[in-house]
Amino acid sequence: MVDTRFHRFAGPIAIGALLAELGRQDVVATLADPARVVSGVSELDLAGPGDLVLAAHPSYAAELRRSKAGLALVNAGLLEDVPAGAVAIVVNKPHNLFAEILDRLYPASTRSIIAGGRDDLGTPIVERDVILGANVVIGAGVEIGRGTVIGANTVIGPGVTIGRNAIIAANCTIDCAHIGNEAVLHSGVRIGTEGFGWLDHGTANRKIPQLGRVIVQDRVEIGANSTIDRGALGDTVIGDGTKIDNLVQIGHNCRIGRNCLIAAMSGLSGSTIVEDGVLMGGGVGTSGHLRIGAGSVVHGRAAVTKDWPAGSKLAGAPAQDIKDFWRELAATRKLSKGDKRG
Repeated sequence: MVDTRFHRFAGPIAIGALLAELGRQDVVATLADPARVVSGVSELDLAGPGDLVLAAHPSYAAELRRSKAGLALVNAGLLEDVPAGAVAIVVNKPHNLFAEILDRLYPASTRSIIAGGRDDLGTPIVERDVILGANVVIGAGVEIGRGTVIGANTVIGPGVTIGRNAIIAANCTIDCAHIGNEAVLHSGVRIGTEGFGWLDHGTANRKIPQLGRVIVQDRVEIGANSTIDRGALGDTVIGDGTKIDNLVQIGHNCRIGRNCLIAAMSGLSGSTIVEDGVLMGGGVGTSGHLRIGAGSVVHGRAAVTKDWPAGSKLAGAPAQDIKDFWRELAATRKLSKGDKRG
């Protein structure tokens, strides 16, 4: 569900009234219960009876059937998978309507990353032995744990929480995030930046509201000038003890496991899942919506384009098993040199 510490909710509102405001009376006419109240928006697996969810691809059918959501925005192909008792909202382009609904329920002008004033969050809470450098900016409702050090010119947005004994270096920005104990953020790190989500590619390039968070767990270290985008609706998560090098980009809704190492210049596209103990060399890229199994090693400059099981050793672009990579490279070199026998 959307964390209202960071994104104010402009509801609740009946789904029929909401759709009418958006000029979608044609959809209102198809609803079984237009008076059903929308009390929030959530992911399929976390939704409750008052929540609206989106399911626009056949791969979400099983998760949709298990969901406890009270309202489901779907395309016609998923109508039969809407849970009993939930209100089905069936349209041809559910993503587009969902983006309009998000903009109405969580207006851009009230989101904490844009709106400076959040008088509903109260004054910041700073425990003892916290050191604040020159020109540090702390938003409303921020919580900073004992022994944490915040470097000069760092900006901490409204609602952010930072654990104990953390080190946040100079010139960092943190929004829409919860940072754990003993985390280290080097200079220039950007946490909670807007995810790269768009509709109608190449035509309107309509922005998808990014209403999630970043969860940085304990003992995580993030190198200079790295960027971690907040989730589109859920969370981007960096697991305990993971170390991220300089100039790394982590896209929205990525989930990085515990004790991973990610070297410089790597880029993970949205919804990449990296399980525990994965090692990534410099310049690795992923195409997103894939899983790399625990304990895998991804060699530098590899381009991961599909799921890989635990313990994989990958190289190349597109990435493949490293034994196949070396075998293929050896064969190519042999062919390029020609047969010199005889």
